Amino acid sequence: MGPVLYFRGAEAGAWRLSVLMVAQVEPPPLLTSTCRVMPLRLAQWRGCSLWRYDFALPTGEAPCCHEYRVGDQSWRVHLPAKGALRMAYLACNGTEVRNVWTCGRERNERWLHLAAEHARNPFHLLLHGGDQLYADALWHDVPAFAEWRREPWRRRRKASFTPEMAEAAREFFFDSYCHLWSQPELAPILSVIPSLMMWDDHDIIDGWGSYAADWLESAMLQGLWSAAREHFALFQLAARAHDLPEGFADRCGKQFGWAYRLGEIGILAPDLRSERTRERVMGKAGWRALKASLERMADCRHILLLSSVPLVHVQLHVLERLFGHIPGHQEWQDDLIDQWPSLAHWDEWTCLLRTLLRFSAERGVRITSLSGEIHLGSWGVIESSTTEIHQLTSSGIVHPPPSALSVAVLEQVGAKPLQPAADFSARLLPLPGLGRRFLRARNWLEIEFTGGNLAATWHGAGATSCLSIPGQ
Repeated sequence: MGPVLYFRGAEAGAWRLSVLMVAQVEPPPLLTSTCRVMPLRLAQWRGCSLWRYDFALPTGEAPCCHEYRVGDQSWRVHLPAKGALRMAYLACNGTEVRNVWTCGRERNERWLHLAAEHARNPFHLLLHGGDQLYADALWHDVPAFAEWRREPWRRRRKASFTPEMAEAAREFFFDSYCHLWSQPELAPILSVIPSLMMWDDHDIIDGWGSYAADWLESAMLQGLWSAAREHFALFQLAARAHDLPEGFADRCGKQFGWAYRLGEIGILAPDLRSERTRERVMGKAGWRALKASLERMADCRHILLLSSVPLVHVQLHVLERLFGHIPGHQEWQDDLIDQWPSLAHWDEWTCLLRTLLRFSAERGVRITSLSGEIHLGSWGVIESSTTEIHQLTSSGIVHPPPSALSVAVLEQVGAKPLQPAADFSARLLPLPGLGRRFLRARNWLEIEFTGGNLAATWHGAGATSCLSIPGQ
């Protein structure tokens, strides 16, 4: 598997990068025009090892292209001119249901579209907003977990997580990531555009953090959490979970929030899963990291906030209350609790929006939020008397959209603005050129900064929408 290219930060005159490969023997050194780098072994599993190279490429006033080589293969990386940046944002790279697609090209049609756009006008960063891996197959592809799921719920909660289960979980995640990153439609893009990744629930298990405490704390789910966390760090961060690279708020890995800046543009991703419970989204560590990251970016012109779950979405409190009166955990209940405007998270959501609005107004920094999760494209805005924050939602690059009936209901409910507090509001807006609030198609988002302004384009299968956001 590999190479997969990762962004590690921008310094004066250079971009720091890492490359991840999986091989049975130590691969050759990585070569560029300015360096020769030997690989570091990150982990081993059943005769294969994960190898990481760390290196830097020089930048300048004008856009430039560099080559890196491993053995007899080479790849070309495009770096931006000063003050300019092109990025692609994507989320939901899979589905809960097996055998949805007849072939890889059908599954990855939006990836192929992204590759064509990159060939036409190269991207400099690839932002992954969560659910890069759908771990749902674990429940039916791994016999030990399929058997556990068939047990009565009281026995499931008390079941032990055996050493054999731990080994099966590790094998599942290792093999799943190797297969995912090796797909011929994905591999060419992952090898040439530096990635920044943040996780969401499917990278762990569906609904992680939105179950009742006795389920989350059960031996089975805690065991799966540990395996998912280990392999998320290895494959999506190219790091050991206890030894994260610079840019991460907690390099010991208790939570995975990160922040980087590229000149006057800041990009930060709070971890919305590691500390999540049914009653909260972020714990004390997550909130401290978010506020500290914002302060370090106080002199930026524009900040991109990766919130895996949209800051602006429809309010479905009636359904939440209905599920609350039915004993047990209902299907889709965790999807409702996952949302920021959920009854369970309303106060924390209000606090987050107020924090961002106040920071934007006081520091004169434009904030734009990027999100996935809902398998639709949408555009929202959060407004106070002094500033506004735009919410751009794009998903899934692979996951199919909800049914036409479901989206029609969302359109109707989404027409009503949200009033989290007396001093600010939030609302969904019709997407430019489409006349509706939701893009019901698989999609990814193109983002381009020029002269301090942000241009965004939703690339949906059969539909496109373009939006311009002026600088602060």
